[in-house]
Amino acid sequence: MFSLILGGFQTVFEPSVMLFLILGVVGGIAIGSLPGLTATMGVAILLPFTFGMEATQGLVLLLGIYIGAIYGGSIAAILLKTPGTPAAAATVYDGYSLVQKGEATKALSMSAIASFVGGLISTIMLMTVSPYLAKFALRFSAPEYFALAVFGLTIIASVSSKNILKGILAGFFGLIIATFGMDPITSYPRFTFGSLDLLNGFSVIPVLIGLFAISEALFQMEALGKSEEKCEIVKFKKEYVTMKELIKVAPTMIKSAIMGTFIGSIPGAGADISAFVCYNEAKRTSKHPEKFGTGILEGIAAPEAGNNGVTGGALVPLLTLGVPGDAVAAILLGALVVQGLAPGPLLFQQNPDVVYGLFSAMFMGNIFMLIFGLIGIKLFSRVCEIPKNIIVPLIIFLSIIGSYSLNNSMFDVFVAITFGILGYFMIKVGIPQSPIVLSIILGPMAETNLRKSILMYEGSYAFLYTRPITVVFIILAIISIVSAYKKSRVKVA
Repeated sequence: MFSLILGGFQTVFEPSVMLFLILGVVGGIAIGSLPGLTATMGVAILLPFTFGMEATQGLVLLLGIYIGAIYGGSIAAILLKTPGTPAAAATVYDGYSLVQKGEATKALSMSAIASFVGGLISTIMLMTVSPYLAKFALRFSAPEYFALAVFGLTIIASVSSKNILKGILAGFFGLIIATFGMDPITSYPRFTFGSLDLLNGFSVIPVLIGLFAISEALFQMEALGKSEEKCEIVKFKKEYVTMKELIKVAPTMIKSAIMGTFIGSIPGAGADISAFVCYNEAKRTSKHPEKFGTGILEGIAAPEAGNNGVTGGALVPLLTLGVPGDAVAAILLGALVVQGLAPGPLLFQQNPDVVYGLFSAMFMGNIFMLIFGLIGIKLFSRVCEIPKNIIVPLIIFLSIIGSYSLNNSMFDVFVAITFGILGYFMIKVGIPQSPIVLSIILGPMAETNLRKSILMYEGSYAFLYTRPITVVFIILAIISIVSAYKKSRVKVA
């Protein structure tokens, strides 16, 4: 294996391959930082350009886009409270809070380092234990996916610790929103009101942009209208995260990276789910959970290490079994097939140079992501120096462009604006927005797999207590709910 890994690094260090990797990472960071442009979209757009390339060059370019875009989403999430990608939604809580304290540089440096740690650990696990992870992922069927979704939905109690009742109400509203569109089993239209635009339900990106970006912009506009000083410039400290702080959050980063790799190896579970699960787990096991959401480094380290851990995990079932772990991996599957490569066990025997070239590319891609992320911090942080009466309209403009670019649809723009207005009123009355996003992401997953499970068991619910992995997730969900309830009771007392 060592000789194969060494050969992979020799391939990556070829000037042409290295150039495409760097271009991919830089381009991915730019794509991820723009609201509405996801990693999936970036990889899909550039896929046709790789058809005429040599196999390693084309695949390395796409991997660079993937790695860079997952990290890039945190830049807008931290600076503008606008998740560049769904995977960065959990980073908003503490990232934006740190910016409000004038610590944008520290937040961005923490994000870059946590993303690097997550990506690096997932790559090492991909290199060493991918066959074992693939076997684990194969044990997931509809009951396991349902239990995973239920566990994810219990995070609502955690992110709503200030007022669990309001959080649950927001979560139920999100679940109702998630039922819009065609029935996942029968394809019967539900709550479409005769609109073709609603056949596929509400897209996550416009909802995210509306709830987090446009709502915050409206709130800031109101504040500017009441303020005599309308050209206030936010001052920020130019202090990077310190070694002492890194050592303190290292266990959180490592744990989240490992969790992210496992979640990524499960086909259908993506970086957004991983980020929320890791954030919740970090908060649940923290000695000071009450500080989460107020601007704490663990609140950035956990979701960023978790969502970047998915980058390596998603390739585990793809390369070992030919089963894509997420949407980006599905596109990479197409890229492999176009290049005449058949993913699966034989790929390791017939094309080990390509496989270990990809492993090495992911390793180097994460290093480049860290380098460019840290170098760009001073440039990124300049956003905080733009007067609010300029940045607020700019946020609204980017939000509208980002919403439209998803499907080239004005309907998505109206969705973003509607949820932006809704989010504004939610801020005013103290209702958290995150439960709605969680429900829209996990609701369809829970509903679809619950109904599939019932069909598998011919109307019985025995799958809830006869399948070991399902039982584990159900127990974790109960622990999560009880833990959040106890902490809320302590606060009340």
